[in-house]
Amino acid sequence: MAELTPKERMQIPRQEMPAQNPLERRYNFNEVALGFDVETARREAERCLQCKNPTCMDGCPVGVLIPQFIRRLREGDMAGAVMAMKERNSLPAICGRVCPQEVQCEAACVLAKRGAPVAIGRLERFVGDYELAHRTCPLVRAAPTGMRVAVVGSGPAGLTCAVELGRRGHQVTIFESLHSVGGVLIYGIPEFRLPKWIVHAEIEYAMECFGIEIRTDHVVGRTITLDELLADYDAVFLGTGAGLPILLNVPGVNLNGVMSANEFLTRVNLMKAYLFPEYDTPIKVGHRVAVIGAGNVAMDAARCTLRLQHMRAEKEGGEPGQVYIVYRRSRQEVPARAEEFHHAEEEGVIFEFLTNPVEILGDEQKRVRGLRCVRMELGEPDASGRRRPIPIPGSEFVMDVDMVIIAVGTTPNPVVFLNTYGLERTKEGTVVADMNTLRTTKPRVWAGGDVVTGAATVVSAMGAGKVAAADMHRFLCGEFSESEWWPAQVKAHTAGA
Repeated sequence: MAELTPKERMQIPRQEMPAQNPLERRYNFNEVALGFDVETARREAERCLQCKNPTCMDGCPVGVLIPQFIRRLREGDMAGAVMAMKERNSLPAICGRVCPQEVQCEAACVLAKRGAPVAIGRLERFVGDYELAHRTCPLVRAAPTGMRVAVVGSGPAGLTCAVELGRRGHQVTIFESLHSVGGVLIYGIPEFRLPKWIVHAEIEYAMECFGIEIRTDHVVGRTITLDELLADYDAVFLGTGAGLPILLNVPGVNLNGVMSANEFLTRVNLMKAYLFPEYDTPIKVGHRVAVIGAGNVAMDAARCTLRLQHMRAEKEGGEPGQVYIVYRRSRQEVPARAEEFHHAEEEGVIFEFLTNPVEILGDEQKRVRGLRCVRMELGEPDASGRRRPIPIPGSEFVMDVDMVIIAVGTTPNPVVFLNTYGLERTKEGTVVADMNTLRTTKPRVWAGGDVVTGAATVVSAMGAGKVAAADMHRFLCGEFSESEWWPAQVKAHTAGA
């Protein structure tokens, strides 16, 4: 078959991802996006121009060899495609589902300048799923070094760091506070976006290949301190994420029926609330639910709520109820992924834009009965670059709701820092780290992911895990010592102690 010309490739339309019907998926937690078949994946791969200067790679935080894996995919060399993918990304089946490719690799695709970019994320998912099914890419571990590393947290940053260090021959132990491994991949992202079996399969395979030990139910800061870990291990990586929810500073936030999105999603995911939506345990959703915020977490919470309402109505009879997203800015400023926003709209989530909650109202039993809000208008851009919402005088009104879920952001949990000395943090609670190496101000401790940057993406946390692992390997191999750590910061801490 003759090679297509660039012009011919540019005439191929971007392939659509098949998905569950919105009216049907409201009644289940099965995966929404169904994935490409072989023919569709090959057709999409044909669109890639194989640029001499692949700018798409510049948009990937882990530097996936995008042109290489796509080229091999379209040639039918699936084992080669997997090898090219896994050279830089150890979790492609996960990243292909949850990474915001539209603002990363796909935004940097040359085709995006004239039309639709190559669907890099969907092809990544296809290759990742092939590897899960066939295991064509054996993970090879270097000779043991005898060095021991503790990784705190089993989310995307911790997992990536552990895998990279295990691959280099170091003995790695992961300490996870919960009973299930995977961090936000398990407790934060719903089953219909990221099936849990995929996360478990990716983790178990990597742990087995690299001899990585996992200790669950270990809360660093309580069960064991950071300094105690340093006494037993040669190096420590902190990948504890940002799991402490930020709550609204409004009256009524302590009423029954108010939850953080973190708690809500943890109950849905880890405690499988969707298996018995008609009961009070582990969670019973209201009939009129307001979700505050419009990021990915808010979309996840709203879409889980809507499903639980419909599944309950199907079992008990009656109307499902309503789910509202309450957001103080406009549709154009929504920070969630466009795909998640679109899916939420398709499924029936109601959006209240330019609306800001000012009070949660309760009844005599201290249960939520309403949400007092004020209408907003957009002024000049603020520090985030988005137009600042300004209250419209006299525009207050009350939404009739019986449950409120707050999804306005998170910060790192301070428990991990108890009885720890020399580890500098910002006023927001994040860990201070050199972004080139991810060394913290405490010798032999690195940190990366949301615990350093605040809440961000899965793939950016994975990128941090790779950066930290590379520098940790240099340290463990004796390329630099504690005395060469971060002199100015360490000296400042010592002087202030």
